[in-house]
Amino acid sequence: MHPPDSSQWLLQLVWLVVLAIPIACAAWTVTHEEVFREPREYCAERAQDAPRLTERKFFYLFTCEYCFSHYVTIFFLFVTRYHLLLDDWRGYLIAFFALVAVANVYMSSFGRLRQEVKVEKLEAKRKEKVLEQVERVGAQAPG
Repeated sequence: MHPPDSSQWLLQLVWLVVLAIPIACAAWTVTHEEVFREPREYCAERAQDAPRLTERKFFYLFTCEYCFSHYVTIFFLFVTRYHLLLDDWRGYLIAFFALVAVANVYMSSFGRLRQEVKVEKLEAKRKEKVLEQVERVGAQAPG
């Protein structure tokens, strides 16, 4: 399937929303998930300690989901040939920034959701401990 041309603007928007999903997934995985922890820690260290500015900035790209999403987007634009609104180089430029923006909305939403889940789990553990203490006190009370 080829990307839609500029006359199919609704289909282009569907492609925008869908294509941003794997971009967000790849960028989030590399910059946050455990499977890439060691390379990310190495890059974070080099981003802090490298002697040259260009080297520090290069390694920083692999620790920032926003920055890294730009490079993932370039890859996906190359692979899919997706363009937005215009059928020439300007369509690729518009698609580039639109995909980065939508992918980062997804990543922000996912990050917020993960944080909420983590807070709920901690709250549930705290409530379990309180319940265990109440049950222990109740079992020790003369009956």
